[in-house]
Amino acid sequence: MKRLILTIGFFIQFCSHILFAEQIVKEFRFGGAKKDHTVISLKEVQSYTDTKGYGFEFSTEKNVVIDQNNKVLLSDKPFYFSVKVPEGNYKITITYNGLQNKSYNSTVRSESRRLHIENKQVLPQQSLKKSFIVHIKDPMIASGGIVGLKKPREQQKLDWDDKLTLEFQQTNCISSLRIESVNAIPTVFLAGNSTVVNQEDEPWASWGQMIPRFFDAEIAIANHAESGLALSSFLSSKRLAKILSIAKPGDYLFIEFGHNDQKEKGENAGAYKGYSERLRYFVREFRAKGGIPVILTSTARRSFDEQGHLVHTLGDFPDAARKVAAELQVPLTDLNKKTSIFYEALGVEGSKRAFVHYPAHTFPNQQHDLADNTHFNPYGAYEIAKMVLTGIKENQLPITEHIVDFQGFDPQQPDDFNTWYWPPSLINSVVKPDGN
Repeated sequence: MKRLILTIGFFIQFCSHILFAEQIVKEFRFGGAKKDHTVISLKEVQSYTDTKGYGFEFSTEKNVVIDQNNKVLLSDKPFYFSVKVPEGNYKITITYNGLQNKSYNSTVRSESRRLHIENKQVLPQQSLKKSFIVHIKDPMIASGGIVGLKKPREQQKLDWDDKLTLEFQQTNCISSLRIESVNAIPTVFLAGNSTVVNQEDEPWASWGQMIPRFFDAEIAIANHAESGLALSSFLSSKRLAKILSIAKPGDYLFIEFGHNDQKEKGENAGAYKGYSERLRYFVREFRAKGGIPVILTSTARRSFDEQGHLVHTLGDFPDAARKVAAELQVPLTDLNKKTSIFYEALGVEGSKRAFVHYPAHTFPNQQHDLADNTHFNPYGAYEIAKMVLTGIKENQLPITEHIVDFQGFDPQQPDDFNTWYWPPSLINSVVKPDGN
């Protein structure tokens, strides 16, 4: 009886939190009049300050003009705009205005380079509204404790600060920007390593930061992956605890590990021992929250022998992931197989185009060649995101109905690198992410 009363009490408390959580609405109108208390009218370019809780950042104020006559923000250069908000899911709605006599294209990313709007065309003299979801996270865990962020790199990431930051690329003519909190939508949590994480710096990228672009404004992607992590360190840094503290029934957990798990030492090390045991633990704990776990085998490394044949360097780990998925009847996406086909289709030299392979001086302060066969560039990350989407469809997951602008993907026939377009972010680094 006591257990029943506690359960009912928790249920009432949970429902009250959902129903009565403060609704956050902030709408920015550029050059326009203030309509109500939720609207902030910006008639001039303002830098971000904690006092205001909004503004332009990273010295990109000079790239923006607010036209008070036409009541729009105008820019043909990159700029960043931030708004201070608490942890949660937020629906972002951008209202574009068409230019007088020509079309233009806009790209929008959030936080640590998460792609949302890709090269979207706005026609002359026509308005266009685009909406998407951004997940904001903080390291505090409601049940106690704090996520063990890596110092100093991870502590400095936009993904972990107390603001929602939007990065605008190409050309933009915007009349309003609306930010509103949303609670009752499914969240897809991502647990993984450097092949999944939101890489903040050019030219590094991972599939986790590309996949938000392919979902409508009814799905949130919450990427908790980090470079250098294995299943064990994901647990010890309390990242799974953080996910479980905010997950709700009907949410998803996509789990991709293996690269760094190979480094584990001790009698319980190995694909069929500690790795498999921890995979089972992730699945059990997330199912206990009423969520849907999905296992992904690790992306293959780019490794070819002298005859041009792909060398499989991950040992038994992909097979172990497949076996755990079959044993526990968990949906499986075989990224190891799909990425292997992808590299072979591109060939020994062509596959370099999917990784961080760049000659010296391609990027600012890059004195030496970059040649990394584990970490992807934006093109490679984008193609792998399409493989994950294919897995979602193959497994007939309910979130399939929220996938947009995606007809399917064959890793044997990838997108043409020469016609794929990615406007580079202003933030770049020659430092290789942790993990291999």
